Amino acid sequence: MAPARLPAALPRAMRLLRFQGPGAAGPRLGLEEEEGGDVVDLSEAEPALPRSMRAFLESGEHGLEAARRLVDLNNKRLTKNSSDGTDEDAIIEILTKLNVSQRQQVLITYKSTIGRDLIDDLKSELSGNFERVIIGMMTPTTMYDVQELRRAVKGAGTDEGCLIEILASRTNEEIRRINENYKLQYSCSLEDDIISDTSSMFRRVLVSLATGNRDEGTYVDDALAQQDAQSLYEAGEKKWGTDEVQFMSILCTRNRYHLLRVFDVYRGIANKDVTDSIKSEMSGDLEDALLAVVKCMRNKPAYFAERLYKSMKGLGTDDNTLIRVMVSRSEIDMLDIRREFLTMYGKSLYSFIKGDCSGDYRKVLLKLCGGED
Repeated sequence: MAPARLPAALPRAMRLLRFQGPGAAGPRLGLEEEEGGDVVDLSEAEPALPRSMRAFLESGEHGLEAARRLVDLNNKRLTKNSSDGTDEDAIIEILTKLNVSQRQQVLITYKSTIGRDLIDDLKSELSGNFERVIIGMMTPTTMYDVQELRRAVKGAGTDEGCLIEILASRTNEEIRRINENYKLQYSCSLEDDIISDTSSMFRRVLVSLATGNRDEGTYVDDALAQQDAQSLYEAGEKKWGTDEVQFMSILCTRNRYHLLRVFDVYRGIANKDVTDSIKSEMSGDLEDALLAVVKCMRNKPAYFAERLYKSMKGLGTDDNTLIRVMVSRSEIDMLDIRREFLTMYGKSLYSFIKGDCSGDYRKVLLKLCGGED
């Protein structure tokens, strides 16, 4: 008998996902009503599926597997209502196989099939840094940045490193989305929060970066590069005191390729690297911010490799930085970061994490890292 088709308008919001056995062609996901009913073959029913479910199915094999595993976990009780407790290993295995877009579809599917919010379930049963990593993984990329920036200005003390890291490394479009979502989420602008929580030239640099107005072209004007390099020299090394505005206006607005040329010319003029001049002419958060801009222009993965190294070296761990970089860069340039880390420090990122962290926290970070080098 031909498999039944789903009606165009689903009569029930709640449906149960289940696999119909491997079969010759691999596993097939079916849908059935809570109180029984015909199992629907997706190959027949797909045209009638809701858009959110169709998008989830299009997320690929890992998405299908995640749906099956999450339903299985629920049947065994994901939470500690079961005497077995929370299956952290299963949670790690399921979620680290997905990208952030697929995880958003998992949230939709979990709620529609089980009737509970997966984030709430995870928060109620996980704790500490492990919970922070898992919840971070389940958060859309832009909203993760938004939440981290909000924590940086409204948490216990200002996290200047977080503000610098995000604002110095994101593209104009990423900054635009951050500003838009920040305003929607908190009913105030990111710029206003930066202004209220920081001061002096450091504040001005952050506000400049937060406008997302950097030239992102590729054109290099040699004459302007010579002029900019000379201006930086005259604003710092050549004079008593420092014209910090000149540094800000050049470093925070010019395109990457132009700045790389400026840095080369600057070395010829000053007989030292621009980073050495920044270190000798600036101090504190302003120094850190301008150094971050230069490092991101030169080699963004190397900048993040350094951030990770500093978060783990010595006594204690800067978990805020470690978690943020691992979560936010895992799908963007983690392989490049791993390569730079090994080159810069002679030891793999994987082995560093393995030696610095423990338990489920270590397990999930190692999964995000992706492997030993």
